[in-house]
Amino acid sequence: MLAEMIFHPFGWMLPGGEWTMLALTTVIMAVSAGPFLQSAWSSFKKHHSNMDTLVAIGTATAYFYSIYAMITHQAVFFESAAFVTTFVLLGQVFEERMRNNASSAVEKLVNLQAKEAEVLRDGQLVKVPLDEVVVGDLIRVKPGEKIAVDGIITDGQSSVDESMVTGESMPVEKKSGDRVIGSTINSNGTFTFRAEKIGRDTMLSQIVELVKKAQTSHAPIQKLTDKVSDIFVPVVLIIAILTFLVWYVFLGASVANALIFAVSVVVIACPCALGLATPTALMVGTGRSAKMGILIKNGEVLEAVNDVTTVVFDKTGTITMGKPEVTDVVGNHQQVLTVAASLESASEHPLAAAILVKATSDQLTVPAASDFKAIEGKGVQATVDGKQAFVGNDKLLIDYEIDASLKQQVQQLQDEAKTVVFVGFDHQVIGVIAIQDAPKPTSKEAIAALKSRGLKTVMLTGDNQRVARAIADQVGIDDVIADVLPGDKADHVKALQADGKVAFVGDGINDAPALTVADVGIAMGSGTDIAIESGGIVLVKNDLRDVDRALALSKKTFNRIKLNLFWAFVYNVLGIPVAAGVFFAIGLTLSPELAGLAMAFSSLSVVTSSVLLNKAKISTNVSSTTA
Repeated sequence: MLAEMIFHPFGWMLPGGEWTMLALTTVIMAVSAGPFLQSAWSSFKKHHSNMDTLVAIGTATAYFYSIYAMITHQAVFFESAAFVTTFVLLGQVFEERMRNNASSAVEKLVNLQAKEAEVLRDGQLVKVPLDEVVVGDLIRVKPGEKIAVDGIITDGQSSVDESMVTGESMPVEKKSGDRVIGSTINSNGTFTFRAEKIGRDTMLSQIVELVKKAQTSHAPIQKLTDKVSDIFVPVVLIIAILTFLVWYVFLGASVANALIFAVSVVVIACPCALGLATPTALMVGTGRSAKMGILIKNGEVLEAVNDVTTVVFDKTGTITMGKPEVTDVVGNHQQVLTVAASLESASEHPLAAAILVKATSDQLTVPAASDFKAIEGKGVQATVDGKQAFVGNDKLLIDYEIDASLKQQVQQLQDEAKTVVFVGFDHQVIGVIAIQDAPKPTSKEAIAALKSRGLKTVMLTGDNQRVARAIADQVGIDDVIADVLPGDKADHVKALQADGKVAFVGDGINDAPALTVADVGIAMGSGTDIAIESGGIVLVKNDLRDVDRALALSKKTFNRIKLNLFWAFVYNVLGIPVAAGVFFAIGLTLSPELAGLAMAFSSLSVVTSSVLLNKAKISTNVSSTTA
């Protein structure tokens, strides 16, 4: 058909002439254009129109008119039907190839998995396939080997390259008791670890699943695309009919020429690029963020990020290290610490862990507590040595007297950003324990980066106002909401939403409701499973500076979606007048086949724009970035 079009002006025709062209075009229409026709018909039955509607109408019009023209001995243009179909499919081939490149992040992650593990079975180390590893297995890892699954080191130490999962370029030192991530690479030492998570439960598998979901999700802006297509296609068909009537009735063109203009309008207007604008950018953006250790779960998050005005932080484990240590014991050191450790032995709170560590290091004998009772947001109480004891904050002290000197010491400790725990025994306060959880080294830089974006920063914590304010001042937080009960965090986030969209950053079980309620929930990767599940963005590296990077990358991706939509739509609108013959007088026209080729390149340009997002500079306000 191409040879026929090129050499026809020189007197050459296909053997069999128009009958051969009819036969070849019929094959193309039946096989290659078939899916377009089926899709258009299905949409028509549901009273909708889609991108395939324009391709189907354009090619069918050219094909059936050419049959009529052949019978009535007029000029045919079978090649228009054949070429439009071919060029549209050619554009889809390029799109598919580039889309595969865009989604390669998932394949690369999947390929990172180890294939086997050296497991201790019946006292012997044996190599078994990865799918035979079970929770609780002891696995040995030698230098240079991949860690098979997630677990905790039981013996040995080494440095581990976690860059493929977290994006962190420097190896991380690991020792007994530290967690290791499956598919990361052991650098120099040999160690043994106990398998904790296998199969779909490993961090890598969860990352792969999150990236897949994100790449197939829809941003709300895509609904605009669907609405535009619903209106755009009928409008284009009306313009095509008007084009035919103007040329044939008013300008005296032949039926064939008037029809060519009409078909060109239909073909050039096909908004395929509109449909590609959102999913391709979403695919590339989420894939790139995964490589940086930032998991964006869906397109809705990308859109919500653009309007965020306030970023709210949990304190413990988010802004601070999450590993509090006992710094001071006021009162009878041994008695205060013994009573506190007795009650806290049944608690999982980070402050309780700090007290138990201190009691163990002081080699204290801790008596068992009975009648244990946790009082939400206040502390715990129980019976120790037959007498009532309690450990908690000042909310527990309503019925107790505290002497002035102890109050003064408490105030001084709180001014030093230390959390004070009151210890009571036999119906009286016997002393206090001061515990400090230092801010992470990167917290101050992370907060400064967000403030430079014009964002308001807020700390939301159950700690008392004095300690919370001291920590906030150290890292540069604007506002502090302290003394918040675990169940009330979500309510405070809702209250802040009255002034604009809110992002919440947290890591604990008690943060899950706030992460869900916030417009953008950002979960720390070291946090609990429920917190990670509740967040819309997960920071795998547990680096607070990644909050700024996540916001920057989300905005960049969403802006690329808007850019793609703009150019895809403008391209179609600008092409319609040319195809309709408005500029025929100056020799500027567009045949149906060239319109099809132009439309294919329109789609290709949108996909290329999305793929270039991989190379785009991500503007962050942190001083050190892998972006």
